[in-house]
Amino acid sequence: MNAGSAPATIVLVHGGFVDGSGWRPVYDLLTRDGYPVAVVQNPTVSLPGDAAAARLIIDAQDGPVVLAGHSYGGAVISEAGTHPKVAALVYISAFAPDKDESVNTLIASFPAGGPQPPILPPRDGFLFLDRDKFHASFAADLPADLAAFMADAQVPWGADATASPVTDPAWRTKPSWYLITTEDRMIPPAAQRTMSQRAGSEVVEVAGSHSSYVSHPTEVADLIKRAATAATVRR
Repeated sequence: MNAGSAPATIVLVHGGFVDGSGWRPVYDLLTRDGYPVAVVQNPTVSLPGDAAAARLIIDAQDGPVVLAGHSYGGAVISEAGTHPKVAALVYISAFAPDKDESVNTLIASFPAGGPQPPILPPRDGFLFLDRDKFHASFAADLPADLAAFMADAQVPWGADATASPVTDPAWRTKPSWYLITTEDRMIPPAAQRTMSQRAGSEVVEVAGSHSSYVSHPTEVADLIKRAATAATVRR
């Protein structure tokens, strides 16, 4: 960060099936380097509700905000990132829907012959990942015991959240960065490349699983810091 300049605040948004505690390794690296960080505990029941939760946290910050989202969190930051305090967007192995696109429409566009997220049929309007496939699909580069804990600690993901379209994608007017995970079995790397190219994002690629924010916190934090540096310069 620039000497004498207050750093941008980092606001982290988690995805489906998990909660904000997964950001802890990235949080520790960012705060160690002097960045103020806030973590959104979005309910993952509906996209409008999750965007409202993110805006609540953004409202509470002073100065510019760098909004980072993992997985479904990318849809949330695309919707909430039009907030005037948001100076930059960072997508971590994330969905980046365009106007009128939803997570469901993007998943439907994945190559039929490639890996598909093992999402079970809805139960009372909520989604879960197949526990037996969680490690291989969501967290292949994490230790088996940690992946098992994440599978058993799944947060129910509202089917309405995956079906809700983005209304005004922030990446069309805000600069963005994107971390592509080349071993991802939830969002195919080819889909990540297509979305990041469409958004005009600055891109880095990491040989990691969908859980890159846990397995590769240094690379994730470094990309967020690049966005924060750009946001600070623009102040």
